[in-house]
Amino acid sequence: MNRAKDITKRIGVLGTGVVGQTLATKLVTLGHTVTMGGRSAHGEAATAWVASASARVASDGGASGGTALEGTFADAAGSGEVLINATNGAHSLDALAQAGAPNLEGKVLVDVANPLDFSRGMPPSLTVRNTDSLGEQIQRAHRGARVVKTLNTVNADVMVDPAIVPGGHAIFVCGDDAGAKETTTSLLVELGWPRPDIIDLGGIGACRGLEMYLPLWVSLRQATGTGHLNIRVVTE
Repeated sequence: MNRAKDITKRIGVLGTGVVGQTLATKLVTLGHTVTMGGRSAHGEAATAWVASASARVASDGGASGGTALEGTFADAAGSGEVLINATNGAHSLDALAQAGAPNLEGKVLVDVANPLDFSRGMPPSLTVRNTDSLGEQIQRAHRGARVVKTLNTVNADVMVDPAIVPGGHAIFVCGDDAGAKETTTSLLVELGWPRPDIIDLGGIGACRGLEMYLPLWVSLRQATGTGHLNIRVVTE
């Protein structure tokens, strides 16, 4: 199996929606033990995901060695060595509070959420912007966590299969902990992102630009009729 040696096998995914399920399924098929967390244990979405992901592992005779589990936000955070916040961005702080600060302490927390506000229709606005960001809010609320923002600028299926979009295209990481960014970068490589296409934007403050890109992404999706799109960074 082509897994980077420094990638953990226990991953907690917070969020039971499309993004959480897409990432969790891919990680299970890559051989990780993934616990999906929701507001309560044995929720309908998480239970169905466990059955589906387990069936996929069984279909290859268990060759991947992956395991799908489910529980509460606290269960997922407590069991994972690396955590992924795939909750609705408007509710991420509440979900992470439910996960519990001790369960986040010292762990890489990969934040893929966006603070989108659809209350006034399309394109959406943001619940936080300009001088702050969801990623920064998460880092301030959980100073012991090692927050890295990434993957929030692409569709869920592109997150786990970047080849859906032809040609080289960029994915970004930002965060204040260099080791956490390297762990996240290795995970991105495992998901299929070539290292040259992974751009480190520096500290957690770069979340502002990454999150404020999303209204444009939504408009691009409406204009092109597909979520299978991304941007390419061209320099001299």
